[in-house]
Amino acid sequence: MSAPSQLAMLSELARDARNQAGRLLAGERQSERQVAAQLESLNRYRLEYAERLQQAMREGIDPASMHNYQQFLASLDAALQRARKALDAQQQRVEQTQQQWQQEQKRLSAYDTLVSRRDAERQRQEDRREQRISDEMATGRLLRQRAGYAS
Repeated sequence: MSAPSQLAMLSELARDARNQAGRLLAGERQSERQVAAQLESLNRYRLEYAERLQQAMREGIDPASMHNYQQFLASLDAALQRARKALDAQQQRVEQTQQQWQQEQKRLSAYDTLVSRRDAERQRQEDRREQRISDEMATGRLLRQRAGYAS
């Protein structure tokens, strides 16, 4: 396998790896949005339930109901704490996945740069070859013209 085709293959593999990392990053971001939405829902529910407790206290509440409200609020607080931890963990996964995508993008950019340099060098060589042929043709024409004047 020649160097240009090896470089093209490496570039294509890097592109595939970058695309795969991008898909993974998109999935992690979607999960982050879902976890954040769940946390927001829990926060709203906890506020609503606390307002119900306040209303019940204004209207008068028996000790058993008060205890039930407090226990349920405590369980909501625990669920909120777990949801915050889950969101923090998901945000870390997003950050790690983003770093991986960035590394894959840098690798791809490096290969693309090498391919561009190789193509530019190939084009320069082709331009030089064409110029040399053109120069040789012009020189030949000039020599023929001089030979025609000499006779």
